Amino acid sequence: MPVKRKQKRTIRILLFAAGIGIAAGLQFGGESIARRAATDDYCMSCHVHTHADEAWKLSTHYDNASGITVHCVDCHLPSEGHGRLRAQVKRSLKDRYALWTKDSADFRWEEKRKPENAHKFVYQDACLRCHTNLFPTTQTKEGDDAHLNFLNTSGAVSCINCHLNVGHFDPTATHEHNYDFAAAVRADTVYTEATPITAFADYTEQIPGTAIRFDMVAVAGGEFMMGSSDSEPLRRPDEGPVTKVKLSPFFIGRIEVSWDEYLAFFAATSSQGRKESEAPKEEVDGISGPTPPWGAPDQGWGRGQRPAITMSWHAANTYCRWLSQVTGKRYRLPTEAEWEYACRGGTQSPYPFAGSPKKYSNTGFFRKIVSADTAIISRYAIYAGNSNGITHEPSDVLPNPLGIKNMLGNVAEFCLDRYDPNTYATYKGEVENPHGSKRGAEHVVRGGSFRSDAKDLRCAARDYTRTQAWLVTDPQMPKSIWWYSDTQEVGFRVVCEY
Repeated sequence: MPVKRKQKRTIRILLFAAGIGIAAGLQFGGESIARRAATDDYCMSCHVHTHADEAWKLSTHYDNASGITVHCVDCHLPSEGHGRLRAQVKRSLKDRYALWTKDSADFRWEEKRKPENAHKFVYQDACLRCHTNLFPTTQTKEGDDAHLNFLNTSGAVSCINCHLNVGHFDPTATHEHNYDFAAAVRADTVYTEATPITAFADYTEQIPGTAIRFDMVAVAGGEFMMGSSDSEPLRRPDEGPVTKVKLSPFFIGRIEVSWDEYLAFFAATSSQGRKESEAPKEEVDGISGPTPPWGAPDQGWGRGQRPAITMSWHAANTYCRWLSQVTGKRYRLPTEAEWEYACRGGTQSPYPFAGSPKKYSNTGFFRKIVSADTAIISRYAIYAGNSNGITHEPSDVLPNPLGIKNMLGNVAEFCLDRYDPNTYATYKGEVENPHGSKRGAEHVVRGGSFRSDAKDLRCAARDYTRTQAWLVTDPQMPKSIWWYSDTQEVGFRVVCEY
């Protein structure tokens, strides 16, 4: 055999052997690296927020009767055969980059724990790999109903919709039907009568039988152009056509109905023993209020002057009826027209303060490069740009021109009207004190919330309730008419007729 041919053959053999060696090294070395990267200590080397480790060790995934410890990768990586290695490499690179280039003190950990974000980091197949029996004999009826609902929703519900805090324990988020709100409103000194209205002026209402009081703002009647024109940036079709509306004078709450106010209603009217399946009994001298909620509807964010949340439109409307009964006035939810009129405060621009939706919004490709200008809007509204994922107290913002706070942001607000995308098209000429459409199963929601982008905080922006979607994880059959299980961003404020 010629020398050159022997050399080429030798080179090929050496290259083949080297390839086998490299492949073997990658195989065994890769497995070794993957095993090391799957340890809890390795995870904690990037995830430097110690409260995650502490909350995990307080959870049933760490401390349980079986003695089985569920590790980080058991929940936060897919199962073998479901892209585990690819996800592990991707997650490791991303986490290392964040650790080396960002300040962990700026990470919004609480925001990442919310269900809509947690879905990106917790894998359904990982839950079902361990929890193979969804109907154990020791499970409650509510648990059976919830798991049956899970199986029948074709992926609309995931495990963490109900079990978000199983892996990282949160003492403020217990999912139990025994929450005592009555204790929050007990007081030694209470008001004996409501505040009399002697003139059309701002007043402070006193709720008889409680120590609770709240401010009402007098809104003079008048005319305004309701809706948004085609030229308003980021508008939606259901905001037009612009309609001339005339309104009578009314009073409106200076702030959204707070937990202090709502808990007074709950303590006075709730029934600990009544079930959802039992229809409320409306008596001549009393109003039947909410059944107890599952867990803490305030989400552990705090009560006091923070806006009350997670109650249904029905519950908010019943609160108004109760407030009317105990004060002798006519309280109700605002009509959509009253809400927009009070929100604008005499202005006709997208916001009752200076600025453009394009300037404040974080939507669009350009915003991936340059952040939105938040200096002005953050002074007047609690929204996705400054909320840190929770509601705030009204003292954190400035009022609109009428002295009303949080009409934009913090929580979206129920209106009296039913929602119809074509409502304004049904109005002919100038309309007086409109009450919206009589059709539709859902109700209008206005103002945007702490989770909303600036474009959804415009005065004319419209939204609506989504009753079925907001009750997906409610374990009761029938579903609650008092509490939403799957939204925390809606509340309400009251209007008093003059």
